[in-house]
Amino acid sequence: MLKISNLYVATDDKEILKGLDLIINDGEIHAIMGPNGVGKSTLSRVIMGDSNYKVESGDIIFDNDNLIPLSTDERAKKGIFLAMQYPMEIDGVSNQDFLRTAMASINNKKIGLYDFILQCEKGADELDMSKELIHRSLNVGFSGGEKKKNEVLQIKLLKPKFIILDELDSGLDVDSLKITSENIKKYKEDNPMTSIMIITHHPKILEYLHPEFVHIIEDGKIIKTGDYRLASNIEKHGYNYYKDEKNTIAKEEDYE
Repeated sequence: MLKISNLYVATDDKEILKGLDLIINDGEIHAIMGPNGVGKSTLSRVIMGDSNYKVESGDIIFDNDNLIPLSTDERAKKGIFLAMQYPMEIDGVSNQDFLRTAMASINNKKIGLYDFILQCEKGADELDMSKELIHRSLNVGFSGGEKKKNEVLQIKLLKPKFIILDELDSGLDVDSLKITSENIKKYKEDNPMTSIMIITHHPKILEYLHPEFVHIIEDGKIIKTGDYRLASNIEKHGYNYYKDEKNTIAKEEDYE
């Protein structure tokens, strides 16, 4: 589904990604971990087409198409969704209008109001989210947990095939993390070919979503790849334990 090759990216004349390679196949869940400032969120924003980041060289291929020339909305229409670490607040634009317009754009047709409201209310119920939030300005006055639930509501309505979760667990209490994670897990079960890239510092969310692959980023590139057990080892030893690795595959002794 996604192939990133030798990707170099800069912002404000500072190089952030430095030859990053990554392949995510249909239906796979990958976790991206690493210290602050190593390029995790940069990777998510570059995949989504954030104009603040300049691709200096390399390729981003999604379903055999080159993403680099495409705008953010064109990438979204291809089925890519970014759940942001800090969702934007947009005063004066109702959550309802935002969601309905996005659905119409993705599906290239108007969405009937009755069917739309039913889908919204069903999704809100599943997320234990107040239906009143559907009618308020987008994310304005929402708590951190409500904003993250609203991101997952968008996933449920827009039905992307590649989901990027940029620190979804940041700022969530235990109950909200469980609810949002279980909703994403259910979405994945209903759409088994959907792929997910999880950016996180903490393995708790991975206990719910169980990635097949865990990657450690250091200084703008992947230095270590393993299975779910690698995340537990990171929590045990810290990132410095791996800082001298150079794009290696974890072995059994790495999990001890």
